[in-house]
Amino acid sequence: MSSQRVLPGPRQRLRTPPPPAAATPPDEDGHALWLRYPLLPDAARRALLKQVRSLLFMPGRSTPTRQAAQAELQRAWQGLTGRALKLSAPTAATPPSGALVLATPRAWPVLKTLGLPLAALGTEGYLLRTLLLARRKVTLIAANTDIGLLHGAFAWLRALQTGADPASLDQPSAPAVRWRMLNHWDNLDRTVERGYAGQSIWDWWKLPNILDARYTDYARACASLGLNGVSLNNVNARAEILSADWIAKAAALAGVFRPYGLRVFLSVRFSSPRELGGLDTADPLDERVRQWWAAKVDEVYRAIPDFGGFLVKANSEGQPGPQDYGRSHAEGANTLAAALAPHGGVLMWRAFVYAAENPQDRAMQAYDEFMPLDGQFAANVIVQVKNGAIDFQPREPFHPLFGAMQHTPLMAEFMVTKEYMGFSTHLAYQGSLYAETLASDTHRPCSGTTVAQSLCARLPGRPTGIAGVANIGSDRTWCGAHFEQANWYAYGRLAWSPEGSPQALAEEWTRQTFSQDAAVVKPIVAMLMASREAVVNYMTPLGLHHQMATGHHHGPGPWISDLKRPEWNPTYYHQADRDGIGFDRSARGSNAVGQYAAPLATAWGAAASTPDELLLWFHHVPWGHRMHTGRTLWHELITRYDAGVTSVAGMRRSWQRLRGRIDVRRHAEVASHLAQQEREAVWWRDACIAYFQSINGLALPAGARKPARPLAEYQAVRFSFAPGCGG
Repeated sequence: MSSQRVLPGPRQRLRTPPPPAAATPPDEDGHALWLRYPLLPDAARRALLKQVRSLLFMPGRSTPTRQAAQAELQRAWQGLTGRALKLSAPTAATPPSGALVLATPRAWPVLKTLGLPLAALGTEGYLLRTLLLARRKVTLIAANTDIGLLHGAFAWLRALQTGADPASLDQPSAPAVRWRMLNHWDNLDRTVERGYAGQSIWDWWKLPNILDARYTDYARACASLGLNGVSLNNVNARAEILSADWIAKAAALAGVFRPYGLRVFLSVRFSSPRELGGLDTADPLDERVRQWWAAKVDEVYRAIPDFGGFLVKANSEGQPGPQDYGRSHAEGANTLAAALAPHGGVLMWRAFVYAAENPQDRAMQAYDEFMPLDGQFAANVIVQVKNGAIDFQPREPFHPLFGAMQHTPLMAEFMVTKEYMGFSTHLAYQGSLYAETLASDTHRPCSGTTVAQSLCARLPGRPTGIAGVANIGSDRTWCGAHFEQANWYAYGRLAWSPEGSPQALAEEWTRQTFSQDAAVVKPIVAMLMASREAVVNYMTPLGLHHQMATGHHHGPGPWISDLKRPEWNPTYYHQADRDGIGFDRSARGSNAVGQYAAPLATAWGAAASTPDELLLWFHHVPWGHRMHTGRTLWHELITRYDAGVTSVAGMRRSWQRLRGRIDVRRHAEVASHLAQQEREAVWWRDACIAYFQSINGLALPAGARKPARPLAEYQAVRFSFAPGCGG
């Protein structure tokens, strides 16, 4: 069968409604992200111009961060109002009426007399408030630092663009975790592992002397969400990243990012002392290795004084690590952490570990390796744990390590790029996935019982964090498709406030990215909120997981069973046979369910009390098993596959009805992606049903459509150069 992405499925001719009477907006290419600053509607613009007439930084030396905040406010004001924003001269006196005032207590001691909740804002938080000072009404952006003022400026602009009344703002906000990271899986040759938006945005060849303007725009976008750290390179790291030439390249990027509060981190290879340093070992307990790491870290900090630290993937998927020398993850991590500690650096050590030598359930390996080490990691180590125990699947139960490790800071790792959810082609809003994980109740009391609460400060003096694998590349849209920007946005906002609402964030993003018109906002938000469940249904319904094709993970491959390592095969995960389907992780099987707290282990340990959405994750059940809907498992499986396809068709219709309300370019580009998504949703549905029917021999439920082609044709599909496999 041809490798072209022309796949079987019904062709649906969509009716094209006439455009609305209003003029179609001018074309955009998506590069401005949610920082477009379009002209406000007349009423909102008049109200804003009446309230704010000038911009004033209260006394204090000019800094690059203040300059960045001022430039952003001026840029935005010109766009939102069509006028230039007047700058008032700094003065210690009471600001003029109608001023937008940015101030810190250090620069303007008057703030200390107003009883404002500034102490709770920390070093990055902010306060937005409209208040009277000496009978003069001013809009105040207050913070304890310049970075806080920058975050507050972006928050104020976000409020204006999302319909908030600027005259009634009263919003204190501070981040819940210390490190809010984007992890780039960018390689040194500019390929991007699991990247679907072109080349790396880091033009390594031209660095450090040539700085692309996109680097500043990247920093602006990250700062607007409150992100404060970026790991520049792939976790499957090359030792060369720590050579003098590459440190200089990282230092150049750090210089661009610094005014925006964005600190640089590097992914490093555990075997660097051997590969780069010429030692005959990388044993973390060898004194020569310790000295090499200490000297190398000193070199990095000389070039990048505010360097954040290292990210390490070790003893997983063939990467070198401390276990090569009979040492534990804690012993390996603590050696690197000791080198970073004098500089205030942080070590982020990934818990994503699995090995072919370990015959147990892959979902259990990270827990089994890391739980015995709880409390053994150095004070500046954070263990970075994927949201689920397998690998960024469309749906997974939360990772059992969350809440379980009581004496070690954990850092949730999410995938913003979509390795397993249709790349950048499919609309799949992952804000729902992030929030679902963060709100999950671990039933293990730390400072609280949810995953989000388990990430927040509960160990005095220990770092906290959250990480997202970036979906950013050189594509003009940044992310490979317009709707992919929503995942970057939602991730960043949830990193700041992990208990946020994914629907509220979807609305924020839509209002800033497309329009404040309710006729546009409502259908787009509905599309976003339905999209992830649609993907779950047509790819991995009812707790199925890792059913994607080999290597590139594009398209269905539930029949794959001949790969070298068992856990690389989809058949390992679904274990379908004539009698049933699903992975038995109950006490009768691998007992992975036993890694969860007792209330969950009990509930998920029996098929009858397991939610339908997780049934096949935890249980191998007969095809005739009666679901909570009353349907048999086989019937329910078909129903879910169909629901996924139907949902995508509905999203296409909703988008088509927005023709004329969205600029022609972006409307056409999104429409083409949705058409491809529907074709591929049908492909997923038909291929999976054809395969599982070949296993169970059951007839389709009455009224169900037969797969369009024989199973052999789906099995013959090959993709030789699928994107995202670089590295």
